[in-house]
Amino acid sequence: MKISRMILVVTLALSGCSNASEGIEPIRGSITYGGQPAAKLTKSPPGSVLPHTFIDPTGRWVEETYIIQPDRSLKLVRRRDVVDSHD
Repeated sequence: MKISRMILVVTLALSGCSNASEGIEPIRGSITYGGQPAAKLTKSPPGSVLPHTFIDPTGRWVEETYIIQPDRSLKLVRRRDVVDSHD
């Protein structure tokens, strides 16, 4: 139990750090494109990581990572292109 609490504290602390990913803007297909989702994630604790994979407007596969904030909103912290290894 102490380890999971420590991980939560570290995750929350790191999510508050200023870094280059702070300026990531949602794109069409992002969960937060057009604002926060209407449904709140009530079963996941703040600090939980939520991955989301989709096809962006240019046809590329994209993977985004969100962190659930204490107010249950989502913060977009990372976006990367998914490379298909079968090409």
